[in-house]
Amino acid sequence: MAQPVWTGMVSVDDTALALTDTGGPGIPVVYLNGSYADQKPWRPVIADLGDGFRHITYDERARGKSRTSADCSFEACIRDVDAVLGARGVQRPILVGWSYGAMVAMHWAARHPDRVAGVVSADGAYPNQLLDKVSPEEIRKLFRRLSLLFPVARRLGLAARMSAMQHADINLELIELCEPDNLEPVLDQVTVPVRYVMATGGNLGGDAKTMEGMRANLAPVLARNPNFKVTEKVASNHSKILKRDYHAVAEAVRDVAAASELEVTRDLKAV
Repeated sequence: MAQPVWTGMVSVDDTALALTDTGGPGIPVVYLNGSYADQKPWRPVIADLGDGFRHITYDERARGKSRTSADCSFEACIRDVDAVLGARGVQRPILVGWSYGAMVAMHWAARHPDRVAGVVSADGAYPNQLLDKVSPEEIRKLFRRLSLLFPVARRLGLAARMSAMQHADINLELIELCEPDNLEPVLDQVTVPVRYVMATGGNLGGDAKTMEGMRANLAPVLARNPNFKVTEKVASNHSKILKRDYHAVAEAVRDVAAASELEVTRDLKAV
């Protein structure tokens, strides 16, 4: 397994992010975590990919070993990607996102087409409409009720060091970002190789019918954007995909790396 050569804190806004970088000359891969997860779930993927890549992982604000922040919004997470890349001098990385992290990766890639080599989504960034099924106030009430369980949930990667309302706000924000009218235009703007590894069935956050419906909603984007491909639909559910089907995610990274190198070669020949 690739071993870290730099571990430390990266300052951004009112917080600092815990970051690990293996260094080396390989293609840089930046891993973007699920909503409340830290860096640890990426270890099997990193071990599979090995020393041929430069692996950069970090805890988002108020997760893992990173410090808390008054701003845990989606836009703050976008700024954190810039801070990490700047701090480590990384150019044109492959962004690999799981769940919430896949949304961050897609938005960042759409905004910076010349600064990213490609994107891998581990069961995330699906257009979906959920607000007609649950109201914002119901979500806020749910997180107020769950707040007493947060200390235990944090140890399981199911909560962050945030207030109940911060938890509710980032979930409401994500629901809005996933609305087809909001997400599909972002996905259509991505011009680099994108590979999806889809999970199967339901999980703690959604029943099988809901989750499979979300995955099916990607079909129009796949039909329109030739940069997008589904490399594999694996047996694991959303929660277990990095633990049980890490090899499929690693293979998607390899596929993006190869496609990106091919595009660079074509561009050089065209010049």
